[in-house]
Amino acid sequence: MPDADVEVTGDGRHFEAVVVSSAFDGKSLVQRHRMVMNTVQQQIASDELHALSIKAYTPDQATGLS
Repeated sequence: MPDADVEVTGDGRHFEAVVVSSAFDGKSLVQRHRMVMNTVQQQIASDELHALSIKAYTPDQATGLS
């Protein structure tokens, strides 16, 4: 996602992504997760990526996390 700040941790096949993007403004949690998942479809299809836990925030929401 072009304007996103992304932090990814994982063990090689199982990952957790924290994604902060203004593109999430006005989107539901499901819509946000779909947006992130759309960016890794190739890795999922090839089984390079087996599991992804997603935390998706708007910039305003992320400010409150600090």
